[in-house]
Amino acid sequence: MAAQDTPSSAADLSAPVLDLDEDDDLEVFSKKTSLSDGRPLPTSPSSMTNQYHLDQEEPDENLKQRDLFISVDNPESHVTAIETFIMYRVLTRTTRPDFDSSEVEVMRRYQEFSWLRSKLEESHPTLIIPPLPEKFVVKGMVERFSEDFIETRKRALHRFLQKISVHPVLSHSPHLKAFLTAQDLTPHKKQGPGLFSRMGDTVRSMAQSVRGSRGRPQEFCTLQDYVDRFSTNISSVDKVTQRIIREQREYVDELHQYSPAYSQWAELEEGLSEPLQGVSRSLELCAQETDAQAQDLSDVLVPVLHEYVLCADTLRTVLRRRDNIQTDFEVKNEALATKKVDQDMEEVEALSDRLEQANQALRTDWRHWRSNLRSDVRTALVSAADRNLQYYEKCLAVWESFLLSQKVDPAQHHNHKSSST
Repeated sequence: MAAQDTPSSAADLSAPVLDLDEDDDLEVFSKKTSLSDGRPLPTSPSSMTNQYHLDQEEPDENLKQRDLFISVDNPESHVTAIETFIMYRVLTRTTRPDFDSSEVEVMRRYQEFSWLRSKLEESHPTLIIPPLPEKFVVKGMVERFSEDFIETRKRALHRFLQKISVHPVLSHSPHLKAFLTAQDLTPHKKQGPGLFSRMGDTVRSMAQSVRGSRGRPQEFCTLQDYVDRFSTNISSVDKVTQRIIREQREYVDELHQYSPAYSQWAELEEGLSEPLQGVSRSLELCAQETDAQAQDLSDVLVPVLHEYVLCADTLRTVLRRRDNIQTDFEVKNEALATKKVDQDMEEVEALSDRLEQANQALRTDWRHWRSNLRSDVRTALVSAADRNLQYYEKCLAVWESFLLSQKVDPAQHHNHKSSST
């Protein structure tokens, strides 16, 4: 039998891993410095933690100028003889002199948020009102009163009011003030156009769709084309993202079944027990990280994507309203050409002014909306990228730890071969 070497005091990291040959060993532990197409591998942000902090928010230059802060929290379930519904606390802090108090707290249910949005649309037909989360959910997909659903809706309602609170026009709406301060909204709900007025708006919209605007400015034709393409793109990204999350959660379920299989196998193999148990533990850790990653995407990326999916419908509606106003002007102007009446002339001039105001409001709000879009999507993408980076680094660390645990001291490896001969 060959003489035994003295074991080294520390494990030699250049020693073989199990019975892998030298080439396999180098392939496992060498770090690639280029992509498959030959380009250099991008440097990981985690290696530049002293230079960049992705979690650190940049200071908001407009924060000091804000005088209205709104939050939505504390959802409460209410049960009556005929229905069950959720109410949310809406807390407002402000320095505006037209508010009776610097801090106001009210309870609101979803239909009252919907009332507010409807009133804002009536008052500002060509402004892009932020969307509300859908009222109804697909049966079988999520329970309406589950904790996850209530939490998701609460965040969406909070975001809705946040967008309104920083809007240069909507934040000063009397309807918003009533929503934020009135303990009982019933008297305010009785105000406004009735059923026949709303039916008239619908009839005009249908008539416009048949007749069409004969002279829609090119800028709004371009905007319509953008909205159509934007809707297609954002809807596709939203659907695929949600499908990826579903598949990630299915993958987590598979890992939870996969891990015990190795653990049970380890009970039968004395010589392989330690590496099999190591694989089992690694799979379980990766399952936990994958589950957290799916939740991160649900919390960070999906809400922004889905909000702008709904925004696409809002943009189409706003453009239709603008076209309706133009159609009203064109119809009245054509009628005036056949008869010259001072009263009709005044009405045409009023419609002309209304059309110009609608066009200018849409132009201004379009720039505001585009700025928000770029900021929101960029923030969500950067945050999602940071979460992805953390996820892959954690999973990489799990498997590297497993590989290092299987390193064999050269002397022990030699002794193992000697004892087997």
